[in-house]
Amino acid sequence: MTGEDLELGELLAAAEAAPPGESVDVVAHDLQKRFGAERVSFLFVDLIGQRLIRLAAAGDEALDDAGPIALRGSVYDAVLRSQRQHVEPDGQGGRNVITPVTNRGDCIGVLEVTLQSADDTVLRQVRNAAHALAYIIVTDRRFTDLYHLGRRTTKPSLAAEIQHQLLPSAPCCEAEQFTLAAGLVPADDIGGDTYDYTLDRDTLHLSITDAMGHDTDSALLATLLVGALRRARRSGCDALKQARQAHEALLRHSRGLATGQLLCVDLDTGLCELVNAGHPRPLRLRGDAVEELELAVNLPFGVSAPSSYRLQELQLRPGDRLVLLTDGMQERGAAAVDLAAVVHDTRALHPREAVRSLTAAVLEACHGSLKDDATVLILDWHGNRRRPDETT
Repeated sequence: MTGEDLELGELLAAAEAAPPGESVDVVAHDLQKRFGAERVSFLFVDLIGQRLIRLAAAGDEALDDAGPIALRGSVYDAVLRSQRQHVEPDGQGGRNVITPVTNRGDCIGVLEVTLQSADDTVLRQVRNAAHALAYIIVTDRRFTDLYHLGRRTTKPSLAAEIQHQLLPSAPCCEAEQFTLAAGLVPADDIGGDTYDYTLDRDTLHLSITDAMGHDTDSALLATLLVGALRRARRSGCDALKQARQAHEALLRHSRGLATGQLLCVDLDTGLCELVNAGHPRPLRLRGDAVEELELAVNLPFGVSAPSSYRLQELQLRPGDRLVLLTDGMQERGAAAVDLAAVVHDTRALHPREAVRSLTAAVLEACHGSLKDDATVLILDWHGNRRRPDETT
């Protein structure tokens, strides 16, 4: 075990011994002890993605009380987008180091540290500390509302509060075979849209749904729908059986309808089995061409009429980008946005940034005021990169 490994082990042990709301203090103490770091803080993005909230290490009230920071055009925005460490003079003879805090593609925030000197070795170890902080925060936010409270620069509606509890804890995931990212707007006043994903040993499960109605009625319907889908998925059901069980749940327990798209992607072959229940068709970027996929569309979940769901197949190829949408991305003012053109123009961006571009275009077209939720999920398929003779 190297000295660096030992220091990381000590850092994680110290974090586990501390209260869950003191993760930044633990990392700050470690950096102060090793490198004489000053002004250590963690900054994370607010719920609506427009401002940064600073959580300073204990004892630095001046930084803690500085208030939210506009994200757009800031150096922090550049670090989050590029996922690269940034170093600049602090104006007092030292160096200000800003490092992304990211876990499996999920941009949790940035770590900002002031150092009197910062050579390549020190900068690498700051990056290691930021990586460790990502894992620490992912663990600790299960036990504290500190990070949830800090993200609220606006007051979310009750429907939005319910809805966010239905979403995966991370809006982005990177794996060997794929990268995915999702986002929805307006984040503080949503009421019916959801997306979900999970990764098994050999299958990636995806869903995007839109519960009809408004406010808490649609949020409660979405809760029933997502619960039924997860129950079926965790019982080993494929997309077709998931669809049937979700449909039956809505018929038994509600009078509402919901559209949805369910996908199961084989991680070895890229073969995708999917069900479309009255939902907008996906867009696929392959090479330089964007097209709407010609899929059969079944009735929405909860329609009280004779219906059957059809399992369809889609073969993903390495380099494909699949874009799943809810109808809020296409209706009313949002219809002015040429979504295919935006998908094409953002093809070089990470899915995380492409999602931001798509939702920003829709918000701008609607002058910042959406009548319906708008959700987008982007899947980049890389394919199975293992060598044929490589065992699992």
